[in-house]
Amino acid sequence: MSPRHVVVLGYGMAGARFADEVRRRDPGAERVTLTVLGAEPHHAYNRVLLSAVVAGSMRADAVRLHDEDWARRHGIDLRLDAEAVRIDRAERAVELADGSRVGYDALVLATGSRPWLPPVEGLTVDGELAEGAVTFRTLDDCERILTAARAGAPVAVLGGGLLGLEAARGLAGRGNLVTVVHPVGHVMERQLDPGAGRVLTRTLGEQGIDFRLGRSAAKYVAGDGLKLDDGSHVDADLVVVSAGVRAETGLAADAGLAVDRGIVVDDALRTSDGRIHALGDCAQHPGTVSGLVQPAWEQAEVLAGLLTGTDTAARYRGTSVVTRLKARGIDLAALGDTSAGTADAGTEVLCLDDPARGRYGKLVLRDDRIAGAILLGLPDAAATITQLYDRGVPAPSDRLALLLGRALPSGAPAAASPADLPASAVVCRCNSVSKGRLVDAWRAGASTVAELASATRASTGCGSCADAVCGIADWLASTA
Repeated sequence: MSPRHVVVLGYGMAGARFADEVRRRDPGAERVTLTVLGAEPHHAYNRVLLSAVVAGSMRADAVRLHDEDWARRHGIDLRLDAEAVRIDRAERAVELADGSRVGYDALVLATGSRPWLPPVEGLTVDGELAEGAVTFRTLDDCERILTAARAGAPVAVLGGGLLGLEAARGLAGRGNLVTVVHPVGHVMERQLDPGAGRVLTRTLGEQGIDFRLGRSAAKYVAGDGLKLDDGSHVDADLVVVSAGVRAETGLAADAGLAVDRGIVVDDALRTSDGRIHALGDCAQHPGTVSGLVQPAWEQAEVLAGLLTGTDTAARYRGTSVVTRLKARGIDLAALGDTSAGTADAGTEVLCLDDPARGRYGKLVLRDDRIAGAILLGLPDAAATITQLYDRGVPAPSDRLALLLGRALPSGAPAAASPADLPASAVVCRCNSVSKGRLVDAWRAGASTVAELASATRASTGCGSCADAVCGIADWLASTA
């Protein structure tokens, strides 16, 4: 029986990870032949780390997910700068901008998302950003930002969400005078409550970032800056637009697939056409939040198992997401449901508000388990609480000690012990590396922390997992 031909439309983080997972299960291409179509001219890269490129702490080539020889080594037909213009469901083919067609037995849509451009007068010309304005989404965007952002020049960032703050911190670290304009009363409102937003704003303000909260841009004038809706003005030689994203669903909608906010998929990541699947930012599944990489990588594992036939029972049930702000000098983790108040029956809520020291903690528990948490400036607590949340085990009885990151009381589960972690526990969230992958890499010959990082990319992202990787390496060495 000839192998099944799977075409992957999109070579971002989701598409690249899916291809890796397929080849991990089918290294000889006996079950699946792969064609990957990427619209960008670059090999896949880690978008999570683009803020580090803007900050200057990482080079552009250091965030690549694949090297130049990756496709050849794995027997993959990779086509870069290949823009798809149409999906022909009747003929099972994808039509490209150059007029060529690629047939498929199964099609995987990993088209990602595109930046949303707010309706600001003068910001766009004929649907394109005006001179002096740039989005923050791609590697090319980073190059444009760094070219335009002269040292000491004023820069405005439109959007106080996760990516906007990462861009702002990176530019401030380069010596730019940065002002963040955000229409909501506190930053990162999707992940933080007002108290955490207030402490984070104060901390970033001490690092040279100005904020205009509860304000929207009304008009943009190139070379001058922004006029806000309250009549005030923000000087800006450059405006970085990071006001949110929208799922890239155009091709799917034109092909007649079911589309809502994203391409609608079921637990097998099937669209309304059973031969077409979708994953990542472009896919809409009730169990996940768009715009984050961890769900995409978990979806890639499920779909690779299904399409290679190595795990036909695999289903995607949703992802418990942990969001981290990757900005120099800031340690922030947000996870689960933090909207609960003390009046909610059966819910415990513990808060620590210490703005003078840049610390804020909120811990929400239900049935003695972590339901959600916001942890700013509390790295030790974040490590332990994240593990408890991932494992779904009861929390220690001394909640305050847990929130402060102190040693756990006698009898509490040793959440930080590598031996106690299940193989599925995610150690490096930037690169979605589990404890099991680190153990596999060790058994394959990676016997030092540096070799583990090279083999799995663990700790090469924001760096917050470095201690955990070292601990696992020490544990493995002690049991060898």
